[in-house]
Amino acid sequence: MKTTKKIIPLFLFLGLILAACGSDDTEETGGAENDGTLTVYVGLEEEHAIASINQFTEDTGIDVDMVRMSTGEILAKIRSEQQNPQADIWYGGPADTFVAAKEEDLLQPYQSPEAEAIPEEYRDEEGYWTGIYLGLIGFATSQDFLDEHNLEAPASWDDLLDPAYKDMVVVAHPGSSGTAYTALYSILRAKGSDDAGFDYLKDLDNQVQQYTTSGSAPGRMVGMNEVGAGILFSHNIIKFQKEGFDNIVLSFPEEGTGYEVGGVGIINGTPNEELAQEFIDWAVSANAQEVGQEANAFNNLTHPDAVEPEEAADLEEIELIDSDPIEAGERRQEILDRWEDEVNN
Repeated sequence: MKTTKKIIPLFLFLGLILAACGSDDTEETGGAENDGTLTVYVGLEEEHAIASINQFTEDTGIDVDMVRMSTGEILAKIRSEQQNPQADIWYGGPADTFVAAKEEDLLQPYQSPEAEAIPEEYRDEEGYWTGIYLGLIGFATSQDFLDEHNLEAPASWDDLLDPAYKDMVVVAHPGSSGTAYTALYSILRAKGSDDAGFDYLKDLDNQVQQYTTSGSAPGRMVGMNEVGAGILFSHNIIKFQKEGFDNIVLSFPEEGTGYEVGGVGIINGTPNEELAQEFIDWAVSANAQEVGQEANAFNNLTHPDAVEPEEAADLEEIELIDSDPIEAGERRQEILDRWEDEVNN
């Protein structure tokens, strides 16, 4: 019997943490107005988000109201505001959610001259979004847990089905977390078909203690020995290791892991179009992509001139699945609906 009930996040926006640049104060923004200030919905980790927004303001002199949310929450919020847009920019989060937003006419195109340097597979051909970083799905496990159960770190998705992991696995809810949806889609691809993938996900559900709202929360829970294993992006696992959680072990599924292409795009209906375009030009640049490593963000980067963090994943050493962010975005709601019906019921 599970000792902790699963968390099913409701897309509530009262009480969202608002991280204001250069200040610890938080306040609700008044919406996107043509007043020389950009409102930016940010899906980056908070430390990375604040460092990037501060650097943008320093580089350009443009003020920013920043609202930090998980990716699923950003998408839901932009949907709810479609008739009266309250923000100008969506900054950070897996490209599949940008694809879904494009399909729903929530973004507007901009062909940034800076984006010409980005490989075609990391950007929308019409300019609706541009990829600025990569993130690989990995396993975080507690060395204490592994020692207690005489286990090696998981080297495949099936390793998480070992009886020792019963009620000891944590992953975020794929409806609220771009991290978790990337993991969900990766499993479907790794298993070869939707049916095989969902059969696995139903078995994995028996091991899951809870589904968190935050995609990175499982890593901290592993570091605090609250659970045995978490599924999240490897750059966040490395961040927790750097923060002193030296009991965390990072590993990847040998049959192949999935990855996100983190994007940036302009929200349809922005009243600050020129400023929004300036933000895109900046965010896509090599210098902007390098800001993250100063704030403990250890992603791979998409700009060929950007210097990646030494800690970033070695893409030559890790088996990657044949991921398709376009398909992942176009099928997002279909896949989430099936997950709710068959796994989280």
